[in-house]
Amino acid sequence: MSEATARPAAPPEGHSELLMSLDPLLREWLPRQRWFAGKGRPITDLTIDSVTQLRTEDALLHLLVRAHQPPADEGPGDRYQLLIGTTEALAPHLAPAVIGHITRGPLAGRTAYEALHDPRQTDVLLERLRIPGTLGDLRFHRDPAGQIARDLDPRPLVAEQSNSSVVYGDSLIAKVFRRVLPGTNPDLELPLALAHEGCDRVPTPLAWYETADGETTLGLLQPYLKGAADGWDLALKHLTKQEEFVTEARELGRATAEVHIALARALPTVTYTRVQTEQLAATMTRRLETTAQQVPALLPYVPGLRTAFEALADLASEGLTWQAQRIHGDLHLGQCLRDPSGFWRLIDFEGEPSRPLAERRMPHPPHRDIAGMLRSFDYAARTHHPWNPAWSDACRSAYCVGYADASGWDPRTDPVLLRAYETDKAIYEALYEARHRPDWLPVPLAALGRLAEPD
Repeated sequence: MSEATARPAAPPEGHSELLMSLDPLLREWLPRQRWFAGKGRPITDLTIDSVTQLRTEDALLHLLVRAHQPPADEGPGDRYQLLIGTTEALAPHLAPAVIGHITRGPLAGRTAYEALHDPRQTDVLLERLRIPGTLGDLRFHRDPAGQIARDLDPRPLVAEQSNSSVVYGDSLIAKVFRRVLPGTNPDLELPLALAHEGCDRVPTPLAWYETADGETTLGLLQPYLKGAADGWDLALKHLTKQEEFVTEARELGRATAEVHIALARALPTVTYTRVQTEQLAATMTRRLETTAQQVPALLPYVPGLRTAFEALADLASEGLTWQAQRIHGDLHLGQCLRDPSGFWRLIDFEGEPSRPLAERRMPHPPHRDIAGMLRSFDYAARTHHPWNPAWSDACRSAYCVGYADASGWDPRTDPVLLRAYETDKAIYEALYEARHRPDWLPVPLAALGRLAEPD
């Protein structure tokens, strides 16, 4: 079902009193959260879609809240998932989680706080994930073959951007999606499909929950990979020690290929026809031109970069087609974990959270994932001073070799489409860095200078 296109006429019955208690606090608290998508714009209105009480004592409330902001503040608003605890006497260790002291409405006199920082409340969430069925406006599911242990000490992770996670002991991790959209989240859909294919490169969901109508994925529970090293951190350590990373890059290429092969078996594939490929090239060209107006440092490269997309359109006009399938969608070193045995796994299949969910679930040629990883090696190499381009080149080559070892196809034998996707990715990076990290802008600009040369 598509996203709503109009704001509900009024809050559901009973929600208005709760909103009276929480509205002034959430207007201040929400924009400060890293996962809040509407930064820089005021919240003009808040509405509550649903409320489910998960715990009575020191109330644990599950809320789906819509934040309305200009310029589209008459539309449906962005919908966020909140887990809020309220108490009359806040424990000192929860002071950093405070949302605010409630002064009006039915909860007046209590303190509201982010419940994912409270071990008692996150224990409630884990217990609910053990029990399939419906509770209020929520529906819980569980893989009957999965094991969910009890009496595990919970601790929240603080590194996420678009979601929040809680680790239980050293064996489980729960992920709570924050900005939620109607539809199955690919971070649940794709790991389930890969598990069905017997692919062990991705942790298998043990339990998950959604809205009671089944329309919106809200969160999931997976095995926690104890002792696994983040690919980005691992690459930086190798760079700091001036060690090569080619063995790891080759094995990571193999892991990527195995995931792509399993996804192509599990889910439908399509063929990019001439029209679709020409539309892809046109979209990339428009993104280039729009970004160049916002990032003037990009302007000298525009003529050369445009040839990357013209070459793709030319091949399409000659009748060349490509297979498209479900892919990771936001692949980079930080989305990869290597366990102590050296085995790589891919995580976080949510895609780029800023893009519409329907777009994130569309098939793409696997070149898009590959281009993302090639850019990630370049980013890692650029963090080293002096810059180490040979390290990046070696990793990029080894990654493609590993991909070819597992798939029988070397991505470098399809240079036009790979160049187009890598160029498009670097253009996105240039806009991001110009807006958020200007000191990093030379990283994508250096790549764009290279990509502007057809050879």
